Amino acid sequence: MSTSARYTVAVQKPPEAMQAGGSSFNLAVSDYSFEEEALKPIGAEIVELPAESDAEFIQMAQDAQAVIARGRMISEEIIAGLPNCKVIGCGSVGTDTVDVDAATRHGVPVTNVPDVFIEEVADHTMALLLGAHRHLYEMRTWIRAGRWAEGHPYMRNFPRLYGQTLGLIAFGNVGRAVARRAQAFGLHVIAHDPYVSEVAMTTLGVEPVGFSDMLVRSDFVSNHGPLNEETRGIMGRDQFKAMKPSAMFINAGRGPSQDEEALIEALEQGEIAGAGLDVFEVEPADPENPLFQMDNVIVTPHIASATSRMMPETRRRLGQEIALVLQGKWPRSAVNPQTLQNSDLYRWQPQPMGRGPNH
Repeated sequence: MSTSARYTVAVQKPPEAMQAGGSSFNLAVSDYSFEEEALKPIGAEIVELPAESDAEFIQMAQDAQAVIARGRMISEEIIAGLPNCKVIGCGSVGTDTVDVDAATRHGVPVTNVPDVFIEEVADHTMALLLGAHRHLYEMRTWIRAGRWAEGHPYMRNFPRLYGQTLGLIAFGNVGRAVARRAQAFGLHVIAHDPYVSEVAMTTLGVEPVGFSDMLVRSDFVSNHGPLNEETRGIMGRDQFKAMKPSAMFINAGRGPSQDEEALIEALEQGEIAGAGLDVFEVEPADPENPLFQMDNVIVTPHIASATSRMMPETRRRLGQEIALVLQGKWPRSAVNPQTLQNSDLYRWQPQPMGRGPNH
């Protein structure tokens, strides 16, 4: 890698087909103007690497002080092979494209953007929930088939939304935003998250419960957990069997959190009543996926976060996080914060004042 910039930020060069695309998303793939808003003023340059393998990427990125995790899995081999790398930046909430454990062992912070499109995902979650609850797929099919008069009697078989219970798997930023919306519709919200204090839930009018209790009590179960070893397949056969036969499963979080075979089986056998899904175990999903053929399952192609502001703001934040580290400061968000404590990076954020003699 050869550059006259003060800092270099390496990223895998995208395929030609993606660079030439006509949509705003595709144009954004190789346009780094948003990231450069924070990087250019400090003399940092983003360099695309046309690497065919991890070994080539390592060779080309030897001088890079930062890596953007896009287009290539940032493996332990890559992390170990880049001694000058000070930060790995992810332009998403999830960090599946980085071996975070390896980065932690090598003392490299991995940044993400956990709060940029929270409201969008919460909106989409509620859209899936409401669409599934009001059987919109069936109603559209019936009206097209001339079955107008059948809709009203059919919908009289289902309870109103008001007063039903929504169970949240995880109570992070998205879960809290969903809770606010659900409460406005009159839903009672319960949540399971072993990493969030009960006070944080009860203060927002949400009842903290155990995982099994949440499954048994909920009329809707909505997944909002990150993807890790604890949450992979967290919704499987036993979990779907524990739900009410009238309950519905909503997932605008991470696809591999659901055992799709078990979900299909639960829907086919009437163990649960329906689902609203934006994410799937394997993406792009197979068009022949049985879930796509079910009238009681509303599906969308992993677009919950997509709005006109999502891509610009995500990429701006990615650039800001990398720029902070290159300037010797803590990033605003690191998924492995233990790398910051004993580093040479400066904690510039104000100390919290919620406790102690000044409160």
